[in-house]
Amino acid sequence: MSKNTNKIKKIGVLTSGGDSPGMNAAIRSVVRASNYYGIECSGIRMGYDGLINDMVVDLGPRSVRNLINRGGTELKSARSEEFRTVEGRSKAAETVKKHNIDALVVIGGDGSFTGGTIFQKEQGIPFIGIPGTIDNDIFGTDFTLGYDTALNTVVDAIDKIRDTATSHNRVFFVEVMGRDAGFIALNSGIATGALDILIPEQKDSIEDLFSSFENAKQKGKTSSIVVVAEGEKLGGVYDLAKFTKMKYPEFDVKVTVLGHIQRGGSPTVADRVLASRLGVAAVEGLMAGKSNVMAGMQSSKIVFTPIEEAIKKHNEIDKDLIKVADILST
Repeated sequence: MSKNTNKIKKIGVLTSGGDSPGMNAAIRSVVRASNYYGIECSGIRMGYDGLINDMVVDLGPRSVRNLINRGGTELKSARSEEFRTVEGRSKAAETVKKHNIDALVVIGGDGSFTGGTIFQKEQGIPFIGIPGTIDNDIFGTDFTLGYDTALNTVVDAIDKIRDTATSHNRVFFVEVMGRDAGFIALNSGIATGALDILIPEQKDSIEDLFSSFENAKQKGKTSSIVVVAEGEKLGGVYDLAKFTKMKYPEFDVKVTVLGHIQRGGSPTVADRVLASRLGVAAVEGLMAGKSNVMAGMQSSKIVFTPIEEAIKKHNEIDKDLIKVADILST
C-alpha cells in the first residue's frame, strides 16, 4: 500500500454536470480504492446540490457492487445554481465539516471543476477531478469518461441509418453531440464512411457541402450520410437539410438527431478500465497531498494536470484525422 502522507481519513465523491457512461465505474473505483487504503468514503447525491442539502451517504465495497457495467450515475447528477453563490458554498462547507470529510473527488467536466476550484480556495477542502464527459474536450487526458461508449453508440446508430439510406436512395443528415468539440462527429464519420463531416473546429461552407454532393453524383453514389456536430457553424442540421433540398430537389433528404441516447448505455471496456484507473489515481493523489488537479491518462500513463489548465485549455482535433476523412470520402 502507498503511504497516506496527508492523513486523509474520509473522502467524499460526487458526480456533477452532464452524465456520461463510466461515472458509476469511477464511483466504484474511488470507494474500493479508499477501502483498500483504510479510508472511509461518502457519496454525495445530486452533485453540489447534495453538499448544500446534506444528501450524504456512507459507501463501502458492497455498496458499489454491480455498478461497473451500468450507465448513468448512481449518485445522480445536477447543475447547481445555488453552489455558484458564496452562501451556497458556505452551506456545502458545513455539510463537509458535519460528516468529517477531508477531501473530495469530483467526477464531471469544466463547470464541475470550476466549482471545485472555487470551493477549495474559499473553504480549503482538497479535491481532485476525474474527467467525465462524452465530448472528450478536456485538456490533460487523451480520453474522457464516456467518450468511447458514446462513440460506439453513434457508430451503431449510423450503421442502422445507412441501411435505410441505401434501401431508399436517401441523403441523411445525422446530428451528434458536440457543441464546442467535433471529436464524436469526426471519428464516427470516419468509422461509418460518411460523405461529409461538419465540426465546430472547421470553417465549412455550404458550397463545400454541395461540392461533396456533386462529387458523389459523378461517382454514381445514390445515398449519402453527412455527420454534423451540434455546434457546427452553418446554421443547424435542419437548415442544412433545407438548403440541400432546395439545391437538389431530386434528393430524398432526411434528418436524424441522435440526442441523449449518446449519453446512455453500458460503458465499453475502454471506459470501464479508464474509470477504474482514474478512480484509484484520484484516491492515491489525495493521499499524497495533491489538490486542485485532474487525474487523466496520456499515452497509457496516469498524469495529474492543474485544474486551471484543464479548464482553460481544450483537447484539439487531430488534423491528420481530418485529412483521413477527406481522403476516404472521395
